[in-house]
Parts: sequence; structure tokens; C-alpha cells
Amino acid sequence: MTSSVPVASGTLAVPGARLYYELRGSGPLVAIVGAPMHSAPFAPLADLLAADHRVLTMDPRGHFGSVPDDPDADSSPRQRADDLAALIRHVDAGPAAVLGSSGGAVTTLALLQAHPQLVHTAVAHEPPLAQLLDDRDQQSAANEETIATYESGDTLGAVRRFMANAGLVMPEEVFLQVFGGEKSPEEVGSERFFYLHELRGTAGWVPDLDALRATTDRLVIGIGEASAGQFCDRTSRALATELKIEPVVFPGGHGGFMENPAAFADRLREVID
Repeated sequence: MTSSVPVASGTLAVPGARLYYELRGSGPLVAIVGAPMHSAPFAPLADLLAADHRVLTMDPRGHFGSVPDDPDADSSPRQRADDLAALIRHVDAGPAAVLGSSGGAVTTLALLQAHPQLVHTAVAHEPPLAQLLDDRDQQSAANEETIATYESGDTLGAVRRFMANAGLVMPEEVFLQVFGGEKSPEEVGSERFFYLHELRGTAGWVPDLDALRATTDRLVIGIGEASAGQFCDRTSRALATELKIEPVVFPGGHGGFMENPAAFADRLREVID
């Protein structure tokens, strides 16, 4: 994806991996992170925020430009939080406002727990925290079925199961356009790493609620206005209830930052500035 603003890219060696990252703009630091989503889908949002912020995006280890030393080593939220912490220190512009989406929201929560000094505002947008739900056992079983489906070679079936578990609906023709075409080696590798080495650890992560309660003055739990009733809406509201804070509504659904980057950027500025 071609950015509309100047982008400086680089790599950083960390224990067990080499991380790819991008920097845009100048001003207060905003770090944006996904898991498994890599830096490219965040580019439109990053371009908009770069008008008045220095914006850091990255590929999580195991995805696209961030290559692990051992491609069969599992990735954990704490490990990805340490990776992000290393990048924030590397660019020497923190403490940062951090936006994490989906699995990246879990990374953001882990960062806030482990490296609170690096974060002045943490925006966890729809973290998939299955362990906070009453039906956690059913959710864990569904994830195991998804992983087993991928291991069987039915990659489209695994995507279908994953989306069904998340409550995400997509017309069949759009689904096939997005997921049914020929994949690049980078896409194949990213998909494999997610299902075999990332999904289980992310879905099973249990936040340290006491540690997060000590940081609620700088924690924002984001939910999409179009996500009502979906899995990540449920988990986000469960976390907000545990921490006794009100979730903040963002435009769009689970991928609102892609659906309407300008509206999402405006809402994000309201909560981080």
C-alpha cells in the first residue's frame, strides 16, 4: 500500500525476531498495533494522524516484515508487548498514546501492565478477551476447532469458523474475493503463524485486572458503534465492567479504522489529546 505522506521504515532486532516498523509525521507519539494485522491496513489512519502526531506502526512478529528467528515458536501478548516497548524506546519519543485493535488491543493491555511508564493513553479497541466471558469454555473449544480446521488443510474453512465465532458477517461473494484468491508467500506465512502460533495464546490470555485497575486513568476501552452483540463487543464490555469504566464508542465496527479512517481518526484524537 502506498502512503500519501512520507514514511520512514526500519527494522529493529529484539530477542527472537527482527521487527519491521514505519514512522510518519511529527509531534506527540501515537503507536498503532494489531495482531495479526500488520502495518499496511493501518496506513490510511496513520496518514491522517501524521498531520499532527508522530505515528509508529509495525508488523507483529511472525507477520510480513517482522521475521522470527524460529517460525515455529509461539507468540504471546506479553512478548508482543515487549516488542512494542522496544520500538517505543527505539524511536525515543515516548511515552506514547497506543491504539491496539483486536489482538493488538490485547497487546496494548499487556503493554500497559508490563511497561506502564511508556504509555500515557492506552486505547484497547475491541480486545478479544474470551476468558472474561461466562461461556469461556465454549469459546476455547471453538478456537480449538478453528485451529484443527486449519491444520487439516481447509484454510477457507478455518477463516469461516473464525469469523462465525467472532460474529462477523460477510456476503459470500465478498468473502471469496477477500479470502479465496491466490495468496502471496507473505500472506500464507502470516496466516499460518496466526492459526498455529498466535490464536491460542491471544484468545486464552487473562488480563491482570488489579494492574489494569491501577491504570484506569489512562485506559480507554473502545467499541465499534456497529459491533453490538458481536464477540469483541461482549468481551470489551466485560472488561469495562470489571474495571468499572465506561467504554468509548468509535465509528464503524470491528474494523472501523479501515471503514472510515477520517471519522475514526477524529474520535481517536478526542481521547488521546
